[in-house]
Amino acid sequence: MPLFRKKLNYATVKVRKRDIPDGLWLKCPGCNEIVFKQELDANVGVCPKCNHHFQISRKDRIAMLIEDGSFKEWDANLFSVDALSFTGTASYTSKLEENVKKTGYNDAITCGRAKMGPYDIGLGVMDFTFLGASMGSVVGEKVTRMIEKSTKAGLPAIMINASGGARMYEGMFSLMQMAKTSAALARHAESGLPYISVLTHPTTAGVMASYATLGDVIIAEPNALIGFAGPRVIKETTQQDLPEGFQRSEFLLKHGLIDIVISRKVLKQTLVQMLDYMLAAKQTA
Repeated sequence: MPLFRKKLNYATVKVRKRDIPDGLWLKCPGCNEIVFKQELDANVGVCPKCNHHFQISRKDRIAMLIEDGSFKEWDANLFSVDALSFTGTASYTSKLEENVKKTGYNDAITCGRAKMGPYDIGLGVMDFTFLGASMGSVVGEKVTRMIEKSTKAGLPAIMINASGGARMYEGMFSLMQMAKTSAALARHAESGLPYISVLTHPTTAGVMASYATLGDVIIAEPNALIGFAGPRVIKETTQQDLPEGFQRSEFLLKHGLIDIVISRKVLKQTLVQMLDYMLAAKQTA
């Protein structure tokens, strides 16, 4: 056996990397720290280091808010069609097919009846991964039907909002949904039933200008982007510098547009407490 070995040139040595599945670690945009996805999931999509709220799926959102097995979906069979034969860089039909395949849902919202704490409620949950949760005819129709069914059944209604605005592939049909959903909420209010709106990141444009801001109580998650037009568009239009934190939850709370900013981790608890108060007030009225 030789006393001396040949010195290795480590620059040329090939080291085999251990295969690590994609998606195990995520970089938090709030603190730029690396977060273990399993830990993030256990914390309902909230960064354990800086409290940044990641977007979560509608399935996870529904599961965290309601009692197990209580959700009964309404109008799951509704789907969008390309009434205007819209074609841009890609056709609206191909966009719809792509997003249905990607998400497993027919459109950008899921509505139904569920139990939250001791209360039966009407619930709508928007999903930003489906065409930016844009409000087309199906989204508007499902919101309207959810509100109307809640009114008929004497249920409080809760909407979890996230949207880039009206679905312009549908032109005027998308803009008509603003009036339709608002009218349904007016009838719901006339019946003395509560409507609570929860704003998540982002909630903008046509949704923001209609049912998202018509709640008896308006709740927002921390640092959510909320507004009609984006900050860049407003800055370019007004030619003025915008205040720090403009169109974020905390800024809008300070200026009176929303009622409370709370962590997703206590959202269900807070909603149940609000229903305790609002339904007790209705019974004694």
